[in-house]
Amino acid sequence: MGYKVVVCGATGNVGREMLNILAERQFPVDEIAALASRKSMGTEVSFGDKTLKTRDLEQFDFTGWDIAFFAIGSDATKKYAPVAAKAGCVVIDNSSLYRYDPDVPLVVPEVNPEAVDGYAKKNIIANPNCSTAQMVVALKPLHDRARIKRVVVSTYQSVSGTGKEAIDELWDQTKGMYVPGQEREPSVYTKQIAFNVIPHIDVFMEDGSTKEEWKMVAETKKIVDPKIKVTATCVRVPVFVGHSEAINIEFEDHLDEDEARDILREAPGVLVVDKREDGGYVTPVECVGDYATFVSRIRQDSTIDNGLNIWVVSDNLRKGAALNAVQIAETLGNRMLKKG
Repeated sequence: MGYKVVVCGATGNVGREMLNILAERQFPVDEIAALASRKSMGTEVSFGDKTLKTRDLEQFDFTGWDIAFFAIGSDATKKYAPVAAKAGCVVIDNSSLYRYDPDVPLVVPEVNPEAVDGYAKKNIIANPNCSTAQMVVALKPLHDRARIKRVVVSTYQSVSGTGKEAIDELWDQTKGMYVPGQEREPSVYTKQIAFNVIPHIDVFMEDGSTKEEWKMVAETKKIVDPKIKVTATCVRVPVFVGHSEAINIEFEDHLDEDEARDILREAPGVLVVDKREDGGYVTPVECVGDYATFVSRIRQDSTIDNGLNIWVVSDNLRKGAALNAVQIAETLGNRMLKKG
């Protein structure tokens, strides 16, 4: 017995990646439905060696379906997720809508798989922000050993995190720098993204931080430990896929870089590539299409008593979104649903 699975937003970057990963990981699917907005209805998407035609989300009946992956943004999720949940279909939501709801588990399976058990309160499980997901995979095993007091993180986030239009804007602006007549003004972003970096992701908040920065703080506390202090600066960079993070960690207890390296080598979902030589680290180009969260540049911070610096890179469409959602479904199945 497998699952009856729905992917909402199947024509978007994350939705397509969800279909790819469900097939790659041979998730036990008996039946699958690809849903999209009415304007995209009938668009063909791939699921393994099969081709699916998208169906209209607005008219879809979730009754009798087991799991619904939502990759449609907060506004549409607010309308349709409760409908699916009420029909008995467990929603795994990639938007930010339910992440901070105390009755909705926020899950990274390598970090807090037991949180899945709380799904029944609303029949909804939240997928974290892409930049948070890869960070907490690296932080959790270190926190278990030496207790993290404070994290200072600067992100270098790819344009795919904004969506297809942002990918097109980077591509078109890059071409336009060299081809007269093909220049493109910023429309997705507030400033030119080609050959530039923009220290602004999501909306600004009253304290001067952006919503993306706030998300990293709030989600790390909910997933790992509410006592951890986090400060973030989130930056958009001209990279198509793959988020990078420079993370400074202050611990309660001493943890030397060699032990940290050994701990991370054994940690689930982590791949350490850390040679102190030219090219002995991972960059976004090398992480695309991979499941792992890569950690490099592990070194002591001598400016504080118990400090480390690490460099963390991951495919944001995979671990930061689609892969984590599928792993949540696998965890849910193993712990609670017991099918497949």
